Amino acid sequence: QVGFEDYGPDCDSMRITAFLDIPGQDNLTPLARLEKYAFSDNIFNRQIIARGLLDVFRDFSNNEEDFLTVMEIVVRLSEDAEPTVRTELMEQIPSIVIFLQESRPKFPTAFFEYLMPIVVRYLTDVNNQVRKAGQEALLILLEQDLVAQSDIENKVCPILLDLSAPDSDDEYKVEAVNIICKMASMLSRTTVEHMLLPRFCELCSDGKLFQVRKICAANFGDICNAVGQEATERLLIPKFFELCSDSVWGMRKACAECFMAVSYTTSPEVRRSKLSPLFISLISDTCRWVRQAAFQSLGPFISTFANPSSAGLYIREDGTLSIRPSTQDVNSNFCQPSNDTTSVSSSTDAASSSSEQPMDIKPESSTEETAAEVNTNLSAENLNKDTGEESSDCQTSPAEDVSHLSQDDKVAAGVMEVNKGSSVPGLNSRIQSAEDVFNTFLYWRPPLPDISQDLELLQFKTEKHKDSCAVPCNNCVASSEIKKVLESLQEHMDDPDVQAQVQVLSAALRAAQFDSVGDCETKKMEENSGRLQNQAVSDTTCSQVKEGSLSTMASQSISDQSVTSTLKSTVKEQHRETNVFLKKEQKNNPPFEDDKSKFQDIIPQPLLDQYLSMTDPARAQTVDTEIAKHCAYSLPGVALTLGRQNWHCLKDTYETLASDVQWKVRRTLAFSIHELAVILGDQLTAADLVPIFNGFLKDLDEVRIGVLKHLYDFLKLLHADKRREYLYQLQEFVVTDNSRNWRFRYELAEQLILILELYNPNDVYDYLRHIALTLCSDKVSEVRWISFKLVVAILQKFYANNASALGLNFINELVVRFRHCSKWVGRQAFAFICQAVVEEECMPVDQFVEHLLPSLLSLASDPVPNVRVLLAKALRQTLLEKAYFKSVGNPHLEAAEETILALQSDRDQDVSFFATIKLKQGNTDSTTIEKQ
Repeated sequence: QVGFEDYGPDCDSMRITAFLDIPGQDNLTPLARLEKYAFSDNIFNRQIIARGLLDVFRDFSNNEEDFLTVMEIVVRLSEDAEPTVRTELMEQIPSIVIFLQESRPKFPTAFFEYLMPIVVRYLTDVNNQVRKAGQEALLILLEQDLVAQSDIENKVCPILLDLSAPDSDDEYKVEAVNIICKMASMLSRTTVEHMLLPRFCELCSDGKLFQVRKICAANFGDICNAVGQEATERLLIPKFFELCSDSVWGMRKACAECFMAVSYTTSPEVRRSKLSPLFISLISDTCRWVRQAAFQSLGPFISTFANPSSAGLYIREDGTLSIRPSTQDVNSNFCQPSNDTTSVSSSTDAASSSSEQPMDIKPESSTEETAAEVNTNLSAENLNKDTGEESSDCQTSPAEDVSHLSQDDKVAAGVMEVNKGSSVPGLNSRIQSAEDVFNTFLYWRPPLPDISQDLELLQFKTEKHKDSCAVPCNNCVASSEIKKVLESLQEHMDDPDVQAQVQVLSAALRAAQFDSVGDCETKKMEENSGRLQNQAVSDTTCSQVKEGSLSTMASQSISDQSVTSTLKSTVKEQHRETNVFLKKEQKNNPPFEDDKSKFQDIIPQPLLDQYLSMTDPARAQTVDTEIAKHCAYSLPGVALTLGRQNWHCLKDTYETLASDVQWKVRRTLAFSIHELAVILGDQLTAADLVPIFNGFLKDLDEVRIGVLKHLYDFLKLLHADKRREYLYQLQEFVVTDNSRNWRFRYELAEQLILILELYNPNDVYDYLRHIALTLCSDKVSEVRWISFKLVVAILQKFYANNASALGLNFINELVVRFRHCSKWVGRQAFAFICQAVVEEECMPVDQFVEHLLPSLLSLASDPVPNVRVLLAKALRQTLLEKAYFKSVGNPHLEAAEETILALQSDRDQDVSFFATIKLKQGNTDSTTIEKQ
């Protein structure tokens, strides 16, 4: 113990094993003294040796014989009976290995023969702390790629496989599966797939310990990423399904949390056909914690469906979102807004795509696949059967001519323009724009019970309208048949949605009872209504049938009757109740906006529906109070996945989030609105994001800071005329809810430096100049110093754009405001501004020496030393280093040198010091200046 007390915890700079060098009464060499203390009976001595092994190797690594002796001591010390000694030793192993790798040519032999066996042996140590230290050391060595492949396959993996065997001890098994999952990402794909993957699959089905299954579930995404797509789909996806249906809710929650990582490794087909229905089951789980985790992972899971080629965007290496310039993007023309209605713009945006074709037509099978993915109460077989039967009655000709209709007529009739050259198969899938189909029944109710047998009774009497489509001619449906549909709904009357639909069916039933009375008048009215109404009814009926939902088809049939009854209203006064109901529905639900969310084929529709429901207040009560925040956080990723052509799907949700009562939700949106603007493009940004952006500008400071941090990024995406509208609003950022929030004003100054390039010199002078001068007078020093840089940037803007007159006016204002300021802080600021002007070369030298230099040199007689110190720095470090002032015969050089000489003999030591010594770094940091 001799000398130990001299090296306490305060001696951080000394080596732990420095006592080995102290000559004592034992007259032993340092190596012999090391061996003596390494095997001392005192545990503390052995701990000190184990803790200082790195220093020992540094001392003895130069001599080969001494090095081998130290290695043998380490091996003997690793067998110490005291667990704390073994733990201290293992904690030093990674540092020792890294040192040996860097300094010894014979490192591989030394490590593999002496140290690697210790690491492997400690994985099975009886003490828990020693095992944990060994596991951490192994992971560090694997991460640094310091373990040979042969050792991994022949030493490490066999030990882990034995520890994780079914008959192994529970504690060892849990630790083994944990380290298997962690090391999987550090090993080669071949090693993981052939040696560890079979055991991992067994552990996923471990029925004895739920802790083992939970670790597997939590790390499932890492394993999938390690083995690749083929092994994931062949071996891991079935196990993932088992874990997602595990009886323990913790397993299902862990699966929901790693769902994105698993989805990322699978093919688009598996992602759409298998994982999507599985995720729907998790999001509707009986356990609230599972649902909460699923909703948090919903946005990230949706983002795995993203296709950069169709979105026209990509992520740079630095993480920023950028637009990919391509021919498709250039040729993709978004429809312009109509003069009469603003809703047409967003609806036609949905119809456009990144390709040159006017519309993307999906075959019927795609619709059926999408319907089959949803975990609903409807039978997939009945759905496909009935869809095929009903669709056969509704075919549209590709050559149908609608060119005679005006734009407004097309909007009113719900007609979408189709190029004559387009190939249009039977319209059994969702191929038309959102205005073709409208019925609130489609979107706001859960699936009805199977009433496919009753649907067979609801057959319409139709007549051919040229060769384009089969349309119902008089909507004559027997009242008894409608009554059967109503009877099938009676057992579900507890559902308020069913109650609302029963009202619609009842109104239609009363309308049907009068069909036989006014049949002749009805035919005459329909003939006089002309082709426009026929086309509207035809398109509505066809698009309703193609939706492929049994409950939807039932409601559409009734809706068609109601639409026809509207045309008869002048003849049949008895239909007034139905007509009023329809008019009210159409007024409250404009057909151009509410139903378009069903018309996207990027992601499965149920996933989008669940995501859109995250803004429902009921979700906050039944799932998570923070669910709206998670929705807002994921929205840019979902928008990127859907693409700007499907922005209509998210528009209402985004507006709901932007008006959320929780400021954290609005703050999240404010921080990402600039990224969303890149995704949507300038047209949609101006139409949909600018109003929300304006609202954020007037929000709480916690929300405004999100807008402010990316103010430049957002404004540069706007058109010049729209951008100019914000000039006056920028001064509102100077006022904050809390005047102590100086970082807000600091961020404003930083953003204004960037924003200068977006405006012309006149706008800068009229608007931004006042803000800059206000910030220069801030109470907080940090805000003032960054504002001085803003002033310099404004001056540079004027002279770079040949606005010398504005620059001269600004200089005169600076002289008056700062040089002749009554406070010394202002005069000091003037010296700093002049120094920065020279450093940045933001104005011609002749202009500087004429308008600024005389005022700057006059500060030599300032009574405050701090002002003279900054003047000395400006002259010595900046001005006199410029070539202009070094030229012989310069008339201004003499005045500057005289000022320097006067400052060198200043009575203040700091002033004379900085006037004499030229610092190595000419660029003076503002923080350093302020402190000095």
